[in-house]
Amino acid sequence: MKIRIASYQDAAELAELICASLNHWYETHLGSRVFSRGPQDAEVFYDVYAELDPGCVLVAENEQTGRLMGSCFYHPRQHHVSLGIMNVHPNYFGQRVASALLRRVVEFSESQRKPLRLTQSAMNLDSFSLYTQAGFVPRHAYQDMSLNVPETGFQASAPGAERVRDATLADVAGMEALEWEVSGITREPDYRYCIENRSGFWHSSVYEGPDGRIDGFLISSLHRGMNMLGPGVARGESEAAALIFRELDVHRGRSPVFLVPVERGGLVRRLYDVGARNCELHFCQVRGDFKPYRGVNMPSFLPETG
Repeated sequence: MKIRIASYQDAAELAELICASLNHWYETHLGSRVFSRGPQDAEVFYDVYAELDPGCVLVAENEQTGRLMGSCFYHPRQHHVSLGIMNVHPNYFGQRVASALLRRVVEFSESQRKPLRLTQSAMNLDSFSLYTQAGFVPRHAYQDMSLNVPETGFQASAPGAERVRDATLADVAGMEALEWEVSGITREPDYRYCIENRSGFWHSSVYEGPDGRIDGFLISSLHRGMNMLGPGVARGESEAAALIFRELDVHRGRSPVFLVPVERGGLVRRLYDVGARNCELHFCQVRGDFKPYRGVNMPSFLPETG
């Protein structure tokens, strides 16, 4: 195989690869499909990552046939490198395609002298083994939750709801400071990209504290191929709940997924009370230095939180 940077000419086949890979795993293990409408829903991954970080989409190409065997996305940030979703086409399972792609990203992060971070399914033991054998350490656990939002909107309220508003570009510095304090990373390009919302399917909220500082933010994607809340960060559970409730109301008539830290029992119980249900589990895995969270971290897969 040949590892190379993907180009726009690969976009359609890349979407087919992602669709086939994820649908195969979820149908086999959980009895459901991620992309029920087909590859067109998976096009969003290349579109977003190629715009955010040109040149950071890798593919493994079969040198005999020219077909794409696997792919991965990564993006360097000021204090870390994030590894996005990695996929191998079912036709090439067991041929160490993922290992070859991962090795290339590990080499890049080492050249940058930055830790490499990802959010990985706790239910996929093959990928768990791949990452831990490569030196990643599970640092945090999340339960994936989903909730059916009525067409009339999400009616539940949370203390502090009046402090939640739409994010603006003027909030970027405050969001950056908060995530550095809570999570030990910053992602200024990601906040700015989602708030600008040139793609038309992002929504971003902030929780503004009484002193005017940003005490929480939550971004969500309304794209039909990735209907999720996150990434988000909050100082505490009350701020996180207010942000989640606000973003759920944006997703009227949908069933978005959101990741909640398992140790945040009060927040988890509050979400159960309003009808949220578990659908999967994920780990934050880190290769290199890790700063323990000092608040509530809510990851997503687009853009990958890391």
